[in-house]
Amino acid sequence: QLVESGGGSVQAGGSLRLTCTASGISFSMYDMGWYRQAPGKQRELVAVIPRGGTTDYADSVKGRFTIFRDNARNTVYLQMNSLKPEDTAVYYCNAAHSYMTALNYWGQGTQVTVSS
Repeated sequence: QLVESGGGSVQAGGSLRLTCTASGISFSMYDMGWYRQAPGKQRELVAVIPRGGTTDYADSVKGRFTIFRDNARNTVYLQMNSLKPEDTAVYYCNAAHSYMTALNYWGQGTQVTVSS
């Protein structure tokens, strides 16, 4: 189970930190990612941090967002700075086992709204 928190409403230029806490999985064996889906658009990858720790980001968030994980707390974070109205979306946490591809889990999503 993945439980996200930290979403909310913020003005452009503001910051939010999303948190995703996992239970029932061997967290350190999973690649963790954050995705988002805006109204009328497809879900897109925002950031990923594999179990090996090398992060990757969508071009639209590079330099503004940071993903990091705490394996001892079974938690992955997404620090979002310099938020823009186009960052408005429902943000989802994803856990994908690093080699057992059938083991793939999603959180329920958390809404992020950025006003101009």
